[in-house]
Amino acid sequence: MPPTLASLVHHSALKLTVRAGEDHLDVPVRWAHVSELADPVPYMEGGELLLITALKLDAEDPQIMRRYVKRLVGAGVVGLGFAVGVNYEEIPEALVDAAREEGLPLLEVPRRTPFLAISKAVSAAIAADQYRAVTAGFAAQRELTKQTLNAGPEGLLGALAAQVDGWAALYDASGAVVAAAPEWAGRRAARLTAEVERLRERPAPASSVVGGPEHEDRVELHSLGTGRRPRAALAVGTAAALGTAERYAVHSAIALLTLTTERSRSLHAAEQRVGAAVMRMLLAGEPDHARAVAGDLYGGLLDAPFRMIVAESASGAAARGQADAPGRTAVVADSGGDPLGGLAESVESAAARSGEAVLVVPEGERLVVLAADAGAAVAACTRYAAALEAARAAPERTGGDEAELVVGLSAPAGPIAAAAAYKQAEQALSVARRRGRVLVEHERLAAGSVLPLLADDAVKAFADGLLRALHEHDATGRGDLVASLRAWLSRHGQWDAAAADLGVHRHTLRYRMRRVEEILGRSLDDPDVRMELWLALKATSAE
Repeated sequence: MPPTLASLVHHSALKLTVRAGEDHLDVPVRWAHVSELADPVPYMEGGELLLITALKLDAEDPQIMRRYVKRLVGAGVVGLGFAVGVNYEEIPEALVDAAREEGLPLLEVPRRTPFLAISKAVSAAIAADQYRAVTAGFAAQRELTKQTLNAGPEGLLGALAAQVDGWAALYDASGAVVAAAPEWAGRRAARLTAEVERLRERPAPASSVVGGPEHEDRVELHSLGTGRRPRAALAVGTAAALGTAERYAVHSAIALLTLTTERSRSLHAAEQRVGAAVMRMLLAGEPDHARAVAGDLYGGLLDAPFRMIVAESASGAAARGQADAPGRTAVVADSGGDPLGGLAESVESAAARSGEAVLVVPEGERLVVLAADAGAAVAACTRYAAALEAARAAPERTGGDEAELVVGLSAPAGPIAAAAAYKQAEQALSVARRRGRVLVEHERLAAGSVLPLLADDAVKAFADGLLRALHEHDATGRGDLVASLRAWLSRHGQWDAAAADLGVHRHTLRYRMRRVEEILGRSLDDPDVRMELWLALKATSAE
């Protein structure tokens, strides 16, 4: 511990006597400073024991002493040492009374005790405290390193919690609690997720302190990682501010966890390369070779049922011509503010927390994910997409209408059908892009109607071109060919039923259909022509 006024009073060689402020002697002393100025406050930093002889003070004037002591207390001076037998044979009562009123410890320094002896005592005690802190810090570093090697991050957190007499927790890149020590701290650490997410938005290294009436303790948050975007975070909760030894322990823990995180990052990059090879084999229709290469890396993920997820950033569509084949291993999760990287982190973190395997393969502006059907990774993907969708719909949002991310989700499939699942995800991705949606599931498309797809601009242009001649004919008032064609097609070519719908004679309808054939130069006996005309009518009526 640093020196206190009490330790100086009990120092046998100093012979100090307490004249006021007996209840405040346990305050730490940062330094002993001598000043005979009438106003030494501008030169104080707080925490000093001020030593005076009252050479330039009228220490017998009560009003002057009250102002003097009040300014010292306001500046953070923790104690006042008054040398007797120099300018005053004893401490004037005016100063004693003023010190008592303000609660400032007033120490009487005998003439035989030089101020230099007090300064040396304070300096020696501070040096001893710093030596103890450094020694304890090295011991803590050895213990933390030992626990990290033997038990991993969990062992390190346990040792750190013991060192700081509090608790510690480790968060992953998504802000979720990975481990905590002691066990009861997990629930408390989970309440800090919002603060961890805010910390992740700042470039590493970053730290913040959480405390206040609504918190049970003082918590320090530290980002982990050497990249621009933090890979994880450490929380340390204590009842009071950290001392020097505890600070050494925390810094050692940060260094060890950063090394562990970066090592895990290298292993993750290697795993991505293996994953890219496995994905290529699956898409090539070689599930047995894929299983042989994957080994136990992905558990039972390749044994079905799984879902294929294909995600693309907003700029991905423009870069599709330059995109690599599945298997490019760019680590997109490092890009700060990138929704594609955020999706990768969210999916991987959810899978890790639930203990399920997931295969994530970045390919430039795209991300391909193989995840267990109805698993945590798929659920995390839909939640992430829903959050982006909600952000896009927020009134305060500015900019274009294009989504920052588009995602296609396949139907459940097995390893033999991996290529088909990839195609389904791509089809759903294309629909999501056209509709301005963040995520579209292929199953929803298969269960719905084809008519919403006709809203595509290319389909509308085709429909307008196909029917333009008929609309121009009707505009002259020489007939109602478009309505007649729609009625005839809706009745599957039944003349009587279609004529009844129109309120005309069937011969009139037959004449109109011949005119349609003449104007379009196509035969209505051709089923492909009838199909194209029906879809064109639907596309134009949907406008």
